[in-house]
Amino acid sequence: MGENPVPEDNRTVSMDFSKYNNIAPYRGKDFDDAIKRVLEHREYVGAFVSMLVGNDLEAVYRYLADILDNISKVRSYPEFQQRITAGIFVPTVIDRTMTGFSDSGYDVIDPSKGYLFLSNHRDIILDCALLDYTLMRSGKPLCEMAFGDNLIMNKFTEDLFRLNGGIIVRRALGMKEKYLASVELSSYFVEAITEANISVWLAQRPGRAKDGIDTTHSSIIKMLYLSQKGKGITFSELINNMNILPISISYEYDPNDINKGREEVLRVQHHGEYEKKKYEDLVSMARGLKAQKGRVHLAVGTPVKGDFKTPEEVAREVDRQIHMNYMLWDTNKAAYDYLEKSDRYADDLKDFDTEAFLHRFSHLAPDVRDFVLNSYANPVRSRLKEEGEA
Repeated sequence: MGENPVPEDNRTVSMDFSKYNNIAPYRGKDFDDAIKRVLEHREYVGAFVSMLVGNDLEAVYRYLADILDNISKVRSYPEFQQRITAGIFVPTVIDRTMTGFSDSGYDVIDPSKGYLFLSNHRDIILDCALLDYTLMRSGKPLCEMAFGDNLIMNKFTEDLFRLNGGIIVRRALGMKEKYLASVELSSYFVEAITEANISVWLAQRPGRAKDGIDTTHSSIIKMLYLSQKGKGITFSELINNMNILPISISYEYDPNDINKGREEVLRVQHHGEYEKKKYEDLVSMARGLKAQKGRVHLAVGTPVKGDFKTPEEVAREVDRQIHMNYMLWDTNKAAYDYLEKSDRYADDLKDFDTEAFLHRFSHLAPDVRDFVLNSYANPVRSRLKEEGEA
């Protein structure tokens, strides 16, 4: 722990951020005011730290003191990310809940450019936080992150997200309001990336892929072009200007695998409807932070460039890279061989206790167990399809 150096950020900022005060990360006076509010509610910070490190009171007090000290010193959201998120929060999660964290591909990132990091999505908080950690370790500027307004439970949670470079995606809107919000979001993304050279993390689909099938919603690609249609720029030009970089994040064990399975089975049983309980996302966040994940790998792809005619073509290329760069762990291979009654990965699994892995889910109802095992097997199926073997 302790103070973390914040590297100089020499990016030239030419855009007018004041147009986006209702959705963009906090800057200037808004940032300072939010810091004051957080420091006035230290009990909330303490509750967050407890969620992170559990009931070890000595660790709670130690981390809380370090975090509060750093919060009092930060003057911008990049500093908040450097000192707290990538400097304290992520290393703590890695040390306490992973047997190893690795990354690859970050050398393609030019620190003078902005990128749209289009990522598969497994964990509510960690996916983007681990990318920021990877960027920090490689000496690259950190990124802003888009998050749904469903995660805003109160002013404190909004402050934490927006102090950390969060961009609000407003979802609970009528059709007209939703369209206008999408245009605003499109405009912010395009200006931030192409004018201010700021990178943005965005999930490839709304919500987490609970079934392990990582597919990019073409509506997200369409959204990017909404604000640019009348400006004389073609769709293909926009895509090339956005420097889209696919991100694959792979967890050996998903801490929320069983809960995701139960939720999706209930959704099917209720004909596609599932109403989350008030604090269900918070519980998922806590479990994602505290529970064991085994090994985790984050892979950065290559910029999506070419003559693209449709959003579907772009989405397909993003999917291809995510599937090919996904790290297939023994848990994925064991689930695939078990479900497919195959021995494709028998040699790879000689030192893996497949029986113990399967026993983790033996207490579940058959439909939930099958869903969870398929969520581990589906990344293998996606890879095989890309390789033309499925």
